[in-house]
Amino acid sequence: MINPNKINQTLVSCAKVYTMKKTAADDQTPAPTRKEEILSAAASLFRRQGFERTSVREIAQVLGMTSGSLFYHFASKEDLLVMIMEEGLRDITQAVRQAQAEHQRLPERLLAMVHQHLAALLGPRLDAMTVLLYEWRSLSPEAQQRILALRDAYEVLWTESLTEAAQLGLVDPDVALVRQTLLGALNWSAQWYRPGGRLGIHALAERMFVMLFPKMRLGFEHAAAA
Repeated sequence: MINPNKINQTLVSCAKVYTMKKTAADDQTPAPTRKEEILSAAASLFRRQGFERTSVREIAQVLGMTSGSLFYHFASKEDLLVMIMEEGLRDITQAVRQAQAEHQRLPERLLAMVHQHLAALLGPRLDAMTVLLYEWRSLSPEAQQRILALRDAYEVLWTESLTEAAQLGLVDPDVALVRQTLLGALNWSAQWYRPGGRLGIHALAERMFVMLFPKMRLGFEHAAAA
């Protein structure tokens, strides 16, 4: 008989590896530069007030700067928004690509990808990632093309693994719809997740993985029974 405790241990062991890696990386994080401080302040204001309702003067005031000093680093308010979004997409793409590369078996790989997506979305850059999700319509058409190209490249990572899952009969064959449903569910957590609540990011990733990929649980059952 399959021991459910072994299944949980398999899930927890994955989460512990991610925690150790993140802690080691955080210990080596350098102090933010002035440019990074501007991006952080802008992301916070854009998230709380919206891009259109936030002025350059407000961003500068938060940092004790003049508007002219801010323009030394960025040509316009839109440039700020574009960089916030580009950095957010590059960070989450790098994290999910690494998770994908580190796991050959599909269940562990998709769990790792779910975890890294949530860690990037709900972690220290929550403001920037929320702005990325909801303010892209504020961009000019040219800037939208740049951001959407990066988003499409990120979604390819999910399409690859979900296509493999579909071929194995583990998800619906409409891979595009599966991907949209999955990312929609993960991204919506930015609206309701609160740090320090009943679920940490690791536990949330495990629970959402099981809910979104019920057939993948069999992969962990086989691993636990082996």
